[in-house]
Amino acid sequence: MLQAIYEHRGPVPQDVIDAVERETPTPGIGEVLMEVLAAPINPSDVLTLTGEYGMLPPLPAVGGNEGVGRVVACGEGVDGLSRGQTVLLPVGCGSWATHVLAPARKLVPLPDDADPEQLAMMTVNPPTASLLMSEFVDLQPGEWLIQNAANSGVGGYLITLAKLRGLKTVNVVRRESAVAPLQEQGADVVLVDGPDLAERVAEVTGNAPMRLGIDAVGGAATDHLASALSDDATLVNYGMMSGEPCMVAPRHLVFRNLNVKGFWLARWFQHATREQQQGLYGELAGMIASGQLAARVHARYDVADIKQAVAEAASGERSGKVLVTPAG
Repeated sequence: MLQAIYEHRGPVPQDVIDAVERETPTPGIGEVLMEVLAAPINPSDVLTLTGEYGMLPPLPAVGGNEGVGRVVACGEGVDGLSRGQTVLLPVGCGSWATHVLAPARKLVPLPDDADPEQLAMMTVNPPTASLLMSEFVDLQPGEWLIQNAANSGVGGYLITLAKLRGLKTVNVVRRESAVAPLQEQGADVVLVDGPDLAERVAEVTGNAPMRLGIDAVGGAATDHLASALSDDATLVNYGMMSGEPCMVAPRHLVFRNLNVKGFWLARWFQHATREQQQGLYGELAGMIASGQLAARVHARYDVADIKQAVAEAASGERSGKVLVTPAG
């Protein structure tokens, strides 16, 4: 089998990772061997390779935190899983590989007739998008929210989920070429970021109340969102695509009582009950299987081409997710 392995971290993510051949393991007691069908490359994966993410695995490590596999073999004592079954891989399993070995108790059976590429992107981005809209502000159908990095994986899911919940979205991007794809997806409003963002938002929404802002960029972009929000609104940050700390002018905090929060999916999982987690993933899996929820795929790469895949994922000129699809 092939695994995408990195033994150190550095500023150029594709330079630290290589496809390495390893002997395909045999599952032991309670273990399952799977061939990987698809595994995405997320911004957090890139930051893990550069050493900038908030939680880093010990080295050496296999890249990839989520994905979908097909059961190849089961060890003794494994019940409820069979050869050929589609399963959700455990978070942090090292999914950029042709095969993954994991404990059976950590696997989640998935619909065999659903698109494995869409299911492979289910673990991180869809729940993040869903929880960003529900954990901080009790938005009601017909209300507006604003997000930047709207052409990201989370941003795309958020647009779809908001529409299903009856919410309207202002979607901010950093380049003009990203506007049309989001409009085609059905985004209510798409604007290119800038210092005058608040004025343009007020104009296109008719000065509608804006109680929730979602920021994944940081830097001055955070303050642009803050300026577009209503008094007493909540601004939630979940990323720093600009590489810069969040900037929020004191006037928003002091005179307008803006609430600034942070969100990390891993921390939510630490506190959520098993029933809450199962409920969230059950809902999302159903939407993906029915075709209601889908993300754009920009490119597909074999594990052998992991350097090119990571370089593509780290670039800013993409129109969707980069996937590692070793079985394709």
